[in-house]
Amino acid sequence: TLYRQTFILEKKYDKRTGRSRLNPEYYQCTGHLEFIRAYFSIMGIDVIENTSVGVIYIRGEQVVGEKLPKLATLYILVLKLICDEQMMAASTTENAVTSLGAVHEKLAVYRLLKRQPSPTEIKRSLSLLKRYQMIELLDPMEDLEGPVQMVIYPAIHVVLMGDDARELIGTYGEGDIQEDEPDESNDTSESEL
Repeated sequence: TLYRQTFILEKKYDKRTGRSRLNPEYYQCTGHLEFIRAYFSIMGIDVIENTSVGVIYIRGEQVVGEKLPKLATLYILVLKLICDEQMMAASTTENAVTSLGAVHEKLAVYRLLKRQPSPTEIKRSLSLLKRYQMIELLDPMEDLEGPVQMVIYPAIHVVLMGDDARELIGTYGEGDIQEDEPDESNDTSESEL
């Protein structure tokens, strides 16, 4: 699971109960962490445990993730900013919650989108972020016009630091962006998933 998803979270949101639950995969991994580190080190891959945010992830030159579409990269940037804002507001919840509308609103504020992305682009980007455990969608993606709520997982903190997000938003805001092209600016060590 770790190699395929890049991140394993200590807690995941359970839609049935409406609460975060401990993730058994995380604890299986921590129980065998030295073996897993030795195994991945053969391939030149580091296994990092970040206990402060509850994430185990892999990093290294041999970790070649798929190229993210520009829209998915922009979503990561904005989700990181939203998460930081909510955590600074002394939120009592362990995960930040936002909506697709709020994400698009923030993209508009920073002038990061020249045009409204197509529903297919949006669904593809959200699916990628869900697969790599950046978000958990609370509402079905069938109705993108409605309020699509999502939980932002702590893996977002590992992918991008707050100051890096603001700097990248400034960079994207200065240039022309083609939303349907893959993002070529990602560093393969941590930015690619």
